[in-house]
Amino acid sequence: MIPPVALAADDLRAAMVAYRDALRMHQEELNRLNVYPVPDGDTGTNMALTLDNVVKELDSSNGARHADGAGREHDRAAMSEVCRAMAHGSLMGARGNSGVILSQLLRGLAERLGKEDDAGPDALADALVAASDLARKAVARPVEGTILTVAHAAGEGANAGREAGETLVGVVEQARKAAGDALARTPEMLEPLRIAGVVDAGGAGYVLFFDSLLNVLDGRPLPLPDEAVPTRVDGDGRPGEARRGAAENGASPAPAAAGGHGEGSVGDLRYEVMYFLDAPDEAVDAFREVWSGIGDSIVVVGGDGLWNCHIHTDDIGAAIEAAIDIGRPRQIRVTDLAEQVQEERWVRDAAVRAGPSGARPTGPAPRTAIVAVVAGEGIGRIFRSLGATRLVRGGQSMNPSTAQILDAVEAVGSAEVVVLPNNENIEAVAGQVDALTDKSVRVVPTGSIVEGFAALLAYDPAAPAEENARAMAASASRVVSAAVTRAVRDAATAVGQVRERDWIGVSRADVVVVSDSLDGAALGLLDALIEARHELVTVIEGEGSSPATTRRLTEWLHEEHPGVTAEVHHGGQPLYPYLFGIE
Repeated sequence: MIPPVALAADDLRAAMVAYRDALRMHQEELNRLNVYPVPDGDTGTNMALTLDNVVKELDSSNGARHADGAGREHDRAAMSEVCRAMAHGSLMGARGNSGVILSQLLRGLAERLGKEDDAGPDALADALVAASDLARKAVARPVEGTILTVAHAAGEGANAGREAGETLVGVVEQARKAAGDALARTPEMLEPLRIAGVVDAGGAGYVLFFDSLLNVLDGRPLPLPDEAVPTRVDGDGRPGEARRGAAENGASPAPAAAGGHGEGSVGDLRYEVMYFLDAPDEAVDAFREVWSGIGDSIVVVGGDGLWNCHIHTDDIGAAIEAAIDIGRPRQIRVTDLAEQVQEERWVRDAAVRAGPSGARPTGPAPRTAIVAVVAGEGIGRIFRSLGATRLVRGGQSMNPSTAQILDAVEAVGSAEVVVLPNNENIEAVAGQVDALTDKSVRVVPTGSIVEGFAALLAYDPAAPAEENARAMAASASRVVSAAVTRAVRDAATAVGQVRERDWIGVSRADVVVVSDSLDGAALGLLDALIEARHELVTVIEGEGSSPATTRRLTEWLHEEHPGVTAEVHHGGQPLYPYLFGIE
């Protein structure tokens, strides 16, 4: 193909699609580069999801076009429409720190390219510099050795190509080379990367953008995984062959002085808070100042009254109240980073055990394995961290079949298995599995998720299934389990009449409280069940929970039961906004 002399709207649209495809292709590779003790999600996944939304926005846009004398379709409206879709789609679809910063890079590109009919070498170089500058301004405390460093180098490389009189493709080549060179140097700038022997994940994802441009402009194939960028550096600082991360050779990343993707980070901050904020542009600088006092990894991007906000903090309430003071936060997402640390460690360890080919682990399986039925990704992470070997999706309203549980039992390498049904409706189904397999299968009658957690505290991988089942059942029996949900029909209960859509608090025995609000049901349930002998309340947030309600619960516990410790986890389970375990 003959490379174009300028970037047209159709080229830019195609490059976004190619970039989405490249990120999807390299998603797991990028995820494995995450080495920070405080992850904000998987970098590859977050960047790919951000581009998914860009492509979705592009598909729904209809830029005006006309044909010039040569028969080529283009005009200012077409390019501006593609750029608008890029900027808005990335802002609304940004996930995690990496996605938010990537959205700002794309916004910077869009603001400059949107002023052109077709963008030549000069305009593209200007756009890459503008993108780098805008992304850096969005980060409260920029750190070198991150995607910001790679983006800055790309802008400088594009500028050098422009000054040397390079063609459009030549400018992209120079930007790509400079970005790749900077990426290979990131371990020299950040100690956690050097210890892990890997490059920055966000920067590696951004390099793929230039591969995508070259794919569209010059017909070059998108690189296959492990071909795009050096993902590891040897001790002498030179690029080495890709590896899966620090855990592969037994290394353990040191606590980071800098958080991922360009933001200073405090390693013990517990929660990631993200939301969209409708607020006047002139109020956002003061908002950033408030946030700087309550957390870190602060990224605020957007404009024209709509902002995408990201912070790591221990004070969820204050992070949200700062937004309420100047505007309206919406689509609030809160992630428990401590749970992500556990999941990242498990994923890395599992990758090491499986080896590069994904083969079955070569080490000995435990004498007794655990199969647990779970609903919600967060709950699954917790069960994994406590020792569950295999998970089966299921729960209230979506009970798994005997065949599904049997498949999970057969898939583990152990000859003895303990099954945790975690729901009364699944106990009988699980009880049929032992007769259908040559393995020895025991079922611990856990009627709830929190009973399953308690049972795993007594799990001994080296003990036989029968012994484990007795100890785990005893541990589960010491927990008072409860939940908050909404009534699906009218009913008479021990505490009075329940109407459809009422909020109800239930224990394993019966309905305990009825309320017209989620807060009322949750607080009433805890008030009815907590006794002087109790020491710990585990709160598991599900679909329909809110940071405000969680904060009220923990504050109430602190005031009314100062001797009780509250632990909050995000489970993501459907139907039940809150599950409680009291022990």
